[in-house]
Amino acid sequence: MSLAGCARDATPQSVRPGAGTIEAVLVKVIDGDTIRVRMPDGAVRKVRYIGIDAPEVARGGSPGEYLGDEATAHNSALLRSGPLRMETDVDEWDDFGRLLAYVWAGDVFVNERMVSDGYARARNYPPNLARQDRLWKAHDKARAAGIGIWGRGPDE
Repeated sequence: MSLAGCARDATPQSVRPGAGTIEAVLVKVIDGDTIRVRMPDGAVRKVRYIGIDAPEVARGGSPGEYLGDEATAHNSALLRSGPLRMETDVDEWDDFGRLLAYVWAGDVFVNERMVSDGYARARNYPPNLARQDRLWKAHDKARAAGIGIWGRGPDE
């Protein structure tokens, strides 16, 4: 999880919060910032959370990052808070064919809680910046409190 691209100076050209709202059913939690859902039309899609970057889990011979498994478990717990609702922004799809979304489970804004609980960093992905100020506030608060990824690592 690189800090490259975490700069706050990216300014949205055209921000459309609520560009599209989608109700979906959780199929699988992949990691701390990616899930698989069943869309209203029955299609199963991979969804990447907008505006955050969670530690990677071990995959394909690559070791996981510090708190990667814990971030995945926390994401899974948050997603049990209620029905899933997703909101897209300017760009709806990334180069890997994943739907890009802000995700709510009931009243819980999952992207924000992953950051505020110390399981992800805020990260700008222009032009999708509609809720970035909120995510950066959560990032700064978690970092100042030294929780999760901002706490003492396993080697400290």
